[in-house]
Amino acid sequence: MRSFTLAVILLTLLLAACGSSHPPAASSASTSSGDPGRLVAPGPSRSLNVYAADGPNDFAPAVRRDPAVVYVPNTLSNTVTLISQRTFKIVGTMQVGALPQHVTPSWDLKTLYVDNDDGNSLTPINPRTGAAGTPIAVDDPYNLYFTPDGRYAIVVAERLLRLDFRNPHTMALEHSLPVPTCAGVDHADFSVDGRYMYASCEFGGRMIEIDLRTQRVIGTLLIAGGHSSPQDVKLSPDGRTLYTADQAAGGIWEIDPARFTVTGFVRTGAGAHGLYPSRDASFLYVSNRAAGSISVVSFKSRRVVAVWQLPTPASPDMGGVSADGSVLWLSGRYNAEVYAIDTRTGRLLARIPVGDGPHGLCVWPQPGRYSLGHTGIMR
Repeated sequence: MRSFTLAVILLTLLLAACGSSHPPAASSASTSSGDPGRLVAPGPSRSLNVYAADGPNDFAPAVRRDPAVVYVPNTLSNTVTLISQRTFKIVGTMQVGALPQHVTPSWDLKTLYVDNDDGNSLTPINPRTGAAGTPIAVDDPYNLYFTPDGRYAIVVAERLLRLDFRNPHTMALEHSLPVPTCAGVDHADFSVDGRYMYASCEFGGRMIEIDLRTQRVIGTLLIAGGHSSPQDVKLSPDGRTLYTADQAAGGIWEIDPARFTVTGFVRTGAGAHGLYPSRDASFLYVSNRAAGSISVVSFKSRRVVAVWQLPTPASPDMGGVSADGSVLWLSGRYNAEVYAIDTRTGRLLARIPVGDGPHGLCVWPQPGRYSLGHTGIMR
């Protein structure tokens, strides 16, 4: 799938680089049940900053020699575009399976997986060389996560209404968890202690809570009476607040993960979609896809402190932050382009044409000890 020329280019690059408020008037409901068991994540189970290992250029040994590349899955072109973070130039394109949705780092940081949703496969990529491997047969991989202890890969089978627990290396199926009440299950994050997974239900207007020890749904949270469209999910640095972007309401809901209840709402912009912490864990970048803007939310004040408007037309969707924290990379979902944004000023550094329908791009390498999945939820 990859040419020798592209591998040479990548190796050349490597050597060259060596306001918070109460929720709008809408109802929410939660049901849950507890269990005294505990699944402990690698490292400390509690921390004042869950992103402490994700500081600027704090690389694990496994990624220190990986070239600085952005991997862009183009859902309608069935390709992945590779962009140099140093030059903002395209350095390669690879053909993958049908409807690639996200590019996901493996738990051990050694592989990037292209989630080919309609292709029912994962395409592994060696991030050291940029070479693609043999596709792995997997049902309906809209998204991909890993349990904090690294024991399971969790394939988010959106159209099948399932979370499939798989071997994180072979991707062999070990257990399927049906989630029939979670229409459009797609994005997730995890509790501080690694025991719980919180997933959004895009078409169901709710969130669900999964106990990873028992691999069962133990809580359901209806948001805005079900008249919501939850998207990306991120935990606050202190672990006390869970944020989910609501595309319908144009903002982010604040959820108490311990009680699994809505506690507040921050209005950001139309089509709120992706959520990305800054490298110093001070801010949360919110991509407002319909508004063509990015809202900067302070974790401390829980308020919007800046809005970066992109030149229209623009449709900022999903992506990630560069290793040094200076650039926010986002796909332009409906404009066949990628945006590179200066996080110090909000200035657009580059808009790079790619294939049709760019979606969950992966900025690589990233700091952190291990990956929880999606486009790079690092711990």
